[in-house]
Amino acid sequence: MTNIGIVRRIDEVGRVVLPIEIRNSLEIAEKDPIEIWLDGKNIVLRKYENNCSFCASEKNLEEIMGKLMCRACQRKLKNKLEK
Repeated sequence: MTNIGIVRRIDEVGRVVLPIEIRNSLEIAEKDPIEIWLDGKNIVLRKYENNCSFCASEKNLEEIMGKLMCRACQRKLKNKLEK
């Protein structure tokens, strides 16, 4: 994880503002959905993308090493690796 030294306070209703530098670097726009989960004692935020990282398919997705991949792309990758 990269520490870029930006500190934000949580407001009275639990909101926090993501700095524009971070939103721009991750291509997060207004109204984009964000995934939120706990990883130990860390709160993790990630732009929600519900499609294959390789072909953009929205069907038969599985998360592999932090990326979504459809079964068709998994098979293609497996075939490439076996050659």
